Amino acid sequence: MAANEESALSVADLPLILALSRERTLAGAAERLDIDLSTVFRRLNTLEQRLRVRLFDRSPRGYQLTAAGERAAAGAERVETELLALDRDISGRDQQLSGVLRVTASETLSHAVLPRLFAQFHAAHPRIQLVLTIDNRMLDLGRREADIALRVRRPTDPALFGRRLTGVAWALYGGPQHGTLRREAGAFNFSRESVIGWEEPARIVAGDWIAANVPSDRIFYRSNSLVNQLMAVRAGIGIALLPCYLADADDRIRRITGVLAEPASELWIVTHKDLRNTARIRAFLTVIGDAIVAARRSFEGQA
Repeated sequence: MAANEESALSVADLPLILALSRERTLAGAAERLDIDLSTVFRRLNTLEQRLRVRLFDRSPRGYQLTAAGERAAAGAERVETELLALDRDISGRDQQLSGVLRVTASETLSHAVLPRLFAQFHAAHPRIQLVLTIDNRMLDLGRREADIALRVRRPTDPALFGRRLTGVAWALYGGPQHGTLRREAGAFNFSRESVIGWEEPARIVAGDWIAANVPSDRIFYRSNSLVNQLMAVRAGIGIALLPCYLADADDRIRRITGVLAEPASELWIVTHKDLRNTARIRAFLTVIGDAIVAARRSFEGQA
């Protein structure tokens, strides 16, 4: 093999460069690539030795791209973008009601709503394999981190297609021992209540509402999980702000307020525009989307 071939950058090197440029740490890159940390370290050293150039500077802030690394990362981004576009174009022409369909949704939806709906979908389309990623983060549909997302906000990326399914209502819930919580001078009086709050910072409308309306000295338990907060209410720890579609189905707790005007959110089903006509995605949008629309009274707190 010629010397210039030995030192050439390979397509196989690009995932490593992209992972390190995005994560800035060996551990983060290892998790993204699904390999162990020592392998990332060894591959980077081998790559830099082969190219005879340093791509990353090691610093207390992590791995920072050098000038050469910036060029390599930019080129890797272009290649990745082209490959993802080609993948979406090919997948978008797939008219088979079979194959893998990757869905992402929040913990709450995955706990209270999706198992029943997925059973209906599987009965209608048994050759489609569903893979659910339970994550409250906004996974990147353009990079095929998921094919379809159920999200509580309207998509703003023009490359995405979204359908609004329903509004999502919230109320305060307590155990059988809790009486109705009433407003005094336009605000709820929490002076006699133990309130369940959120870890800070919480990127959720319920966390913002609790922070704005409940004195911090009335919060006696914090959790970053709505399902766990429901369990805490059931156990008698205190009261919590919960979505009605989750909490109304539990007969061991009860609403202690009416539906609140704020917070309020929406539920959207979202996919990439390039994929919306794929047969299995179109089937999911119809079956799951229509089922949630049919159940909108429970989501909007009217059931």
